[in-house]
Amino acid sequence: MLALNLEEKPVGSGDPSGLNLLRKEGSMIGGATTSLAAVFTSVGEPLTLKLFSLPDLKGGEVLARIRCATICGSDLHSFFGRRHSPIPSVLGHEMVGEVVAIGPNGDRVFHGAPLKLADRVTWSTVWSCGECFYCRHGLRPKCERLFKFGHEEINSDRSLIGGMTKHCWLPESIAIFRVPQSVPDFVASPANCATSTIAAVFRYAGAVKDEIVVHGAGMLGLTTYAMAAAAGASQVIVLEPDPRRREKVLQFGASLALESSLAPTAILANVKELTGGRGVDAGLEFAGYPESIEPGVTLLRMGGRFLMAGATFSSRAVQIEAEQLVRRMTRLHGTFNYGPEDL
Repeated sequence: MLALNLEEKPVGSGDPSGLNLLRKEGSMIGGATTSLAAVFTSVGEPLTLKLFSLPDLKGGEVLARIRCATICGSDLHSFFGRRHSPIPSVLGHEMVGEVVAIGPNGDRVFHGAPLKLADRVTWSTVWSCGECFYCRHGLRPKCERLFKFGHEEINSDRSLIGGMTKHCWLPESIAIFRVPQSVPDFVASPANCATSTIAAVFRYAGAVKDEIVVHGAGMLGLTTYAMAAAAGASQVIVLEPDPRRREKVLQFGASLALESSLAPTAILANVKELTGGRGVDAGLEFAGYPESIEPGVTLLRMGGRFLMAGATFSSRAVQIEAEQLVRRMTRLHGTFNYGPEDL
């Protein structure tokens, strides 16, 4: 569990971070000039509650009051030191908020309608400039000026930049979307992470109407089963070691859940039996291990697609027969984060 400690001393009075902590109340948002945030300061240590000044909004910047924030696996990886994360920072990038202030130039949602106070919104986990080399070549998640909520170091100019806060600052030109009334906060909150990432995977995969294999049954996997079933996939086969997760995936639309530690020949036999001996149209890999990727490619039909989104940590080199990739006309695609259109 992520525990919280209340910081008793004002920053700048013996506090090593040197940030400008204000504790007086004023007249900016609902009578306050400050907002509370849970700050990540050290791997494995309780988060610390601190007050920060509310920003003076410029241009089309926006301030949102956080209604709901859910915890992503990457937040846990940061907290437990399994991934590098700047310190001090505010974790959390899955969130839904209510617009409480808009900069003097106003702002618009992604589809062009004017943004209004009290709008219930979510926004892209990543901000990209739209102008650099990678943005112009359709790779906005690799923007040369990329900003990512929940993964940025707090500094004197920027503090409320994650989900574990009472308010979150949204930079100008961030992709903002109104949340439909029919979608509750706890469903909308992970939409700007897992749901959008899977939307990007499907965009790269093309139409998913026939058979697919999904490797892994975490949040990305569960989202995939639901979206694939909704898209009309005829067979959604899951490979997952955890028996509890294998039970859960069937509720989310999977056709068959197999123990991933079975012999590759046994898995291949099951897949071919369900696909008329051809293999699947697409393999979607979210486990991230070479032991999942290597046999996964062999489950594809001729001309099949293999999309990887789980291998975000270093591992041993993956061994795949290049000749088979060529002869079987296999397409490989890596997917990292997503574009605004996916959200």
